[in-house]
Amino acid sequence: MWYKEQEKTPFGQIITFTQDGLPYLEYRAESFLLDDSGQKLRPITIETGFWQIDRPLTDADGGFGLVPKDIVPAFADAESVETLRNEDDGFNLIATIAHPGGISENYVGMVKGPVVRMQTANLIRDDISHQYAGSVRLWGLVNGNLMWDWEIADNEGNLHKHASAELRKTSSMSGDSLGTGMFGSLDDGAEEGSAEN
Repeated sequence: MWYKEQEKTPFGQIITFTQDGLPYLEYRAESFLLDDSGQKLRPITIETGFWQIDRPLTDADGGFGLVPKDIVPAFADAESVETLRNEDDGFNLIATIAHPGGISENYVGMVKGPVVRMQTANLIRDDISHQYAGSVRLWGLVNGNLMWDWEIADNEGNLHKHASAELRKTSSMSGDSLGTGMFGSLDDGAEEGSAEN
């Protein structure tokens, strides 16, 4: 991970996507510094949020708040979800991601096969926040691993590489034994890995 003027720093990350029957995925990414041997030193940050297909909400969707709607979901099966496929044979995506330090952002993008690309659509920054103008994120499944790349925009809107990693599926959520056979069951939603970036 790095900014323009910084050296590359090895880090680890645990990403989880959970789905509990509602029409979105809950997302959480915990990042931590690694020493030269790949052992966890200390936490860097956590970000959390929600990813969902970008579509108009209907009377079958719940919310805002605790307002319940129809007992039958708007899209109850894969066939009904397929009707949301766009002209590029993918699905439009929106994601809301909150960061510590008073930053929250909405991303828009597309899921197409094993690739997700999204960019900041709007951003909320508190007075205490570090400078941040937005970013572009890219994820892709390659040989069963989750590869990702994160580019951050400077104040002029120019993108600069911030971090990238290859994460492996694992049944461990501790991050204490990175790089030692971290492949877990296919039912586990955690992605854990490390990269020198």
